[in-house]
Amino acid sequence: MTLLRKTLAIVAAALLSLAGVTLSIAGPPTAAAAGVDVPGGVAPPGGVVAPGGVVPPAGTWADDPPKPKKLFTIRDKRVDESSGLAKSQKYEGVWWTVNDSGDTARVFGVNSEGKVKAVLTFKAPVRDVEAIAVDRQGTIYIGDIGDNRSSRDFIAVYTIPEPDRLEDQQVKYHRYDFEYPDGAHNAETLLVQPETRRLYFVTKVKSGKAAFYSAPAEPSRAGVNRLTRMADAPSGITDGTFLPDGRRLVLRSYVDIATLSWGPKPKVQARAAVPLAQGESVAAGPSSSSVVVGSEGVNSVVYQVQVPTKKAGATASPSPNAATDGGNANHNLRWILVGAGAFALLIAFITFPAGRRERDDAMIEQQRVLDQDQRKRSTV
Repeated sequence: MTLLRKTLAIVAAALLSLAGVTLSIAGPPTAAAAGVDVPGGVAPPGGVVAPGGVVPPAGTWADDPPKPKKLFTIRDKRVDESSGLAKSQKYEGVWWTVNDSGDTARVFGVNSEGKVKAVLTFKAPVRDVEAIAVDRQGTIYIGDIGDNRSSRDFIAVYTIPEPDRLEDQQVKYHRYDFEYPDGAHNAETLLVQPETRRLYFVTKVKSGKAAFYSAPAEPSRAGVNRLTRMADAPSGITDGTFLPDGRRLVLRSYVDIATLSWGPKPKVQARAAVPLAQGESVAAGPSSSSVVVGSEGVNSVVYQVQVPTKKAGATASPSPNAATDGGNANHNLRWILVGAGAFALLIAFITFPAGRRERDDAMIEQQRVLDQDQRKRSTV
């Protein structure tokens, strides 16, 4: 009898907790239609929530693009925390990458087979390298911009030239220091506008508003350059890149990529889900309509993904019929689950004495908490 009660209690707790998350599975919450920030996550298609993102405005999900294409796997043990990718301007089929904090000042040139063809080292005291970019002239920008504790007085960007030979070598560098106008921030995204070569940074926050910051048009190497806050940015951004036309850019989070129109206030045009991993990088792809995305960790897989474009006929908010139909279906399913859970609880309470009921109630609560923790971990 004790086993039966435990089984009923667990079934009831599971059904009731499932009813509580039915809305996020069946469709986005009402706030999504307005693009409201949701602390702790991004809601990609399917309602999965991941750390540090936002629920996108309805109508911004892309047309069904081709499935992500696996390009290569970086199997070199030296590249164990790839935290950025940048397409080479000088060498076809080569991307530059850097490791996250803890590594020395070096850049890896990886070809389309995932092999490291060159390691460029430079004698600089890097702290937390998080981003890399390459401009049209073949200058590589290394963003030492990470600041998880938001405690740095200034951040640094190092520039080195793409080498004349694709081989291991030590190179000279230039350093530019920057400070935010409103205190220290963590950032993992460095953007270089193709036409002007101006630098932009996107801060990374777990919740609330992140921001775009612009560097001076001609930063100085003599002192600390003051950044200017441009506009709000999506939260949870781990990397970004301008597209070749210079009029659009792509930002990525742990679970999706977003195409934005460029301007004083960059605006999201479309989003698309990407393969789930510790998504840390995005760069221009083999074609002008694609990007590549990568992740941290050993044996990092790099995928080619179509640049998302807005669905044909998509609007800023869902149609009334779609909202009504989805809401009714979701409402009915939720009450079915609630009813099933309540029935199981009723049977359990009728069947067993009050003393044992109180002890087992504590078990139910414990199981509910465990279930909630499991769901949170499964969405990361």
